[in-house]
Formats: sequence, C-alpha cells, structure tokens
Amino acid sequence: MTPDLFGDSTDKPASPVNQGGVAGSVPLAERIRPSTLAEVVGQTHLLGAGKPLTLLFEQQHVHSLILWGPPGVGKTTLARLLAGAAKAQFIALSAVLSGVKEIRAAIDQASEYARAGKSTILFIDEIHRFNKSQQDALLPFVESGLVTFIGATTENPSFEVNSALLSRSQVYVLNSLNSNDFTHLLKRAQAELGTEIAVDNDAFEALCSYADGDARRFLNLVEITLLQTKAQGLNKLDLPALKQIAPSQIRRFDKGGDAFYDQISALHKSVRGSDPDAALYWFCRMLDGGADPRYMARRIVRMAWEDIGLADPRAFTIANEAAQTYERLGSPEGELALAQCVLYLAIAAKSNAGYNAYKQAMAHVKQSSTMPVPMHLRNAPTKLMKELGHGSAYRYAHDEEAGHAAGENYWPEGMQVPKFYEPTDRGLESKIAEKLNWLAQRNADARQKK
Repeated sequence: MTPDLFGDSTDKPASPVNQGGVAGSVPLAERIRPSTLAEVVGQTHLLGAGKPLTLLFEQQHVHSLILWGPPGVGKTTLARLLAGAAKAQFIALSAVLSGVKEIRAAIDQASEYARAGKSTILFIDEIHRFNKSQQDALLPFVESGLVTFIGATTENPSFEVNSALLSRSQVYVLNSLNSNDFTHLLKRAQAELGTEIAVDNDAFEALCSYADGDARRFLNLVEITLLQTKAQGLNKLDLPALKQIAPSQIRRFDKGGDAFYDQISALHKSVRGSDPDAALYWFCRMLDGGADPRYMARRIVRMAWEDIGLADPRAFTIANEAAQTYERLGSPEGELALAQCVLYLAIAAKSNAGYNAYKQAMAHVKQSSTMPVPMHLRNAPTKLMKELGHGSAYRYAHDEEAGHAAGENYWPEGMQVPKFYEPTDRGLESKIAEKLNWLAQRNADARQKK
C-alpha cells in the first residue's frame, strides 16, 4: 500500500468534482469533515480556551501523541488539523493495510521532506493493529525527530501499544458524541444536503441511539433518511417513517475491545453491588450488542463462585443450570434463564471469603517450601507402606464423638498454621462461622488435655 501523502497539509486535496468524480457520491461525513478547529464537534474536555489540544493548535507545535477513543469521534480529523496548524507534511497509514514496507516508504518520504526543510507528521490509524516489530520500526524515527508520531486507536494503549512508543507519546482520550453534538451535526447535514425537513424529537432520539456516539454512523443514517424522506415528498421525519427507512440497527459493540470488557465489568460489579436492575440492564445491553450468550454464561458462573460463594451455595446450582438451559434451548429462550440467574445472583447474600481463601492458599503454596505429608495422613495401600508407618495413628473421624477427631493435626509437622478462610456473617456463612468456632473450641479443649 502506498502511504497517503498529502504534501503540504495546509493545502486541501482537490475536490471530488475536480478529480472527475461526482460530489454527491462522496459520503456526507466526508463532505462536512471539519476544516477548522472551530468546526470540530464534541471533545470539549480537550478543545476550548486553555484546553490541551487547543493549546497545541495555538502554539503551532505538535508533540508525538495518541488519540484514544471509540469510532467516529474525530481522531483522524484532529490529526489532520494538528498537521495543518503545525504547517507540517501529513503522511497517513492504516495499520490494517500497512506493514514494515509501508512504514519504510513513509520514512523515505519524510526524509525527503526533511532535506527540503519541512517537518512531517506520521499518522497511523488503528495503531493497535501493528504488532511489536512494526511498532518498534517506528521508534528510531520518532526518537530522532524525523517524524512526529500521531496514533489513533479504539483500544487501550496501555495494553496495545509498546511501552517504549507509549512513553514517547502523550495520550488524549476522546469521548463518544452526545445528543447536543448530534444536534449540531444534524444542522450541518441539512445545510449540506439542501433539505428543510423537520426531524421530530422521537426520530432524533432514535437516530442518536442508532449512532451510539459515532458521528460517521450518525451522518450516514441522516443522509439516508433525509434524502429518502425528501424523495417521498415529505417535509417531516417522524419515528414511524424512520423505522421504515432505517430498520433496527445493531449498536456498536467491540467483542474483543475495551467496550466489551468495560461492560462485562459493569455487569459483574452490579451483581456484586446487589443491584438487580443495573445488572439486568448491562446483561441485556451486552446481548443487544451481540455478545455471545455462552461467554456471558461462563462469566455468570464465575460471579456465583467469586462473589457469592458459600454465603448461598444455591447460586452455583442456579448458574450452572442456567448455562445448561441456554445450551439446550439456545436463543432467545435460553437467554431468559441467564437473565433470571443474573437477578438471583444480584439479590443473593455476598461473600468473597472462599475466593480470597483460595488466592491466599495458592500464594502460600507457591512461596513456601515443599513439606512432607505427616505419617498418619499418608496413604497405605500396601503391606510395606503399613510397615513403614504410613497411616499409623490415624483417627477415623466418623468413629469419634460428633464425627470430629478433636485435637487432630492435618498440617505438615512443624509448619506454622496459616488462616485462609474467614467466613462472613452473611447468608449460610454465618452458620459456617458458628460451626468453625465450635470445632476450634473442641480442638483447643482436646489439646489442652494432652
């Protein structure tokens, strides 16, 4: 792929008409792409008097940076505008279609610009798609100042960008657009399309919902709906008309990215926080966005063991049965079982005592030395093992009073006995705590008698 070389970034590319194309064939989102900072919609936390990106524009100096945010929020637009403000050459690559070969070609072009006394901004869209070696190929040229690097990503740079490249770049977080932002975009769209079609509140809210914070998606929908409304000779777009023109859209949902993990985190925390309505909301939102119900089922089972534990052992059974119900019935019937399981988990008594005990025990085992099993606890399946004392002096608990061998030791000899499991006073664990206290007292009494 040849790098996208725009030459002097202060000069706009030829219009579609001048290139022999038809202006109307260019998507609306491209036709009204902001050409000045004042035209950028949203990102008020970065743009405005005294805000970080505005200061960069005013200083006409750009440092290496990464723009992190969901699709359609202006990452590419801001990169182009920054290059224009810095009067720098602008080279754009897409990490999806490029590799080391394209990076080298871009660097060669930047070297030519440098010999002519011009600076270069190298913009890489979806930088998270580059592997480690491809990202490493950029480092020498970023460090030398041959290029100023601007990356755009929908993924968390902490996980997807090499630490060396990340340390040389300032990260700016961009947010999804809101209804106020979409109001401004709608006015621009109507002006560009030359329509005076009124959009009622319900239709506008539906357009915003369909767009899900994505300006490009919003403008694509607006272009389709307004032009079709105009073609039908109507002067108003209402919700019924919108549903006919643009039937139910799939909301943006990144099944492997931050949006996915943020939402599963919200679901898990809502269950842990005992808010059944919030838990059900996040569960349904993920299903609506295309999450795999089988993955959801696995996470729900995990929640039962991690956050409810022995406070309510029924939670394990209900979670497993809900997962099995989904496997048996599929969608949508099986999703009802999962939904009701989410509700049960949210209202169940909570305890992470078992979860914490497991983590502490595992850490203890990894850190401590291997100690032999005491002779009375060893297995003795053969005559030789019995002669060697394996299993000798073992007390069979069922033959003891209360089914408990009071005072018996089940730890390696000489080991300092740790305490892992601390039951809570919630749900069944309150009864478990009583039982453990009773057993501890019997052990103490028996050992005192020895």
